[in-house]
Amino acid sequence: MSSVGMKILMAVSGLYFIFYVLMHMYGNLKVLAGQEAFDNYAHHLRTMLEPILPYTGFLWLFRLTLIVALLAHLYSAFSLWSRAGSARQERYRVKKAIGASISSKWMRWGGVTLLLFVIFHLLHFTIAKINFNGNYSESQLRVNGVESPYLLLVAAFKVWWLVLIYLIALVALGMHIHHGTWSAMQTLGFTDTARARNTAKAAGTLLAAVVVIGFAIPPLAVLFGAGTIK
Repeated sequence: MSSVGMKILMAVSGLYFIFYVLMHMYGNLKVLAGQEAFDNYAHHLRTMLEPILPYTGFLWLFRLTLIVALLAHLYSAFSLWSRAGSARQERYRVKKAIGASISSKWMRWGGVTLLLFVIFHLLHFTIAKINFNGNYSESQLRVNGVESPYLLLVAAFKVWWLVLIYLIALVALGMHIHHGTWSAMQTLGFTDTARARNTAKAAGTLLAAVVVIGFAIPPLAVLFGAGTIK
């Protein structure tokens, strides 16, 4: 695939992830409404489109699209990274080039940081559902013997170092979205005019701010006293 094709693949898959991140953020904010609201939300994700699809059918189809998008994003990112490294024969001493290089390096290593965090996040809340809070037993995180996503989340974010990990990841995510939105708009041809470029930059800033603030509210609220476990 050509470099242009790779850039388009990266842009489209990146925008799809931004859509997912916004939906995930909206769901996380439901924790502020209490245990019943958050657990019901988590349950309805698993029963969506029943009986057309089986239990968790929609959720797994959506996860599959995310996996495909992730593989496409990683493939295009590392391919472009490799091609850029091969093509670079000398270092240019031009401020614009230096600025672009710094931005590019941040996107690369910031992306790697986010990938590692996603693996940790999936192990924490989805795959292994690890309870890092020794103050609560596994039975305390269940309701009538059924695992409670709300209680697992509250127990996790009462641990300060876990909150710190998530906040650091949010900084990386915000910077990735900020620059990634601009890059995607540029790749897709939406920055042909000065006004369009300013709009793309503003969109990147707004999306990054909304995502960082929206995701930071639940863990900080829990850390500072919101949410209870009996």
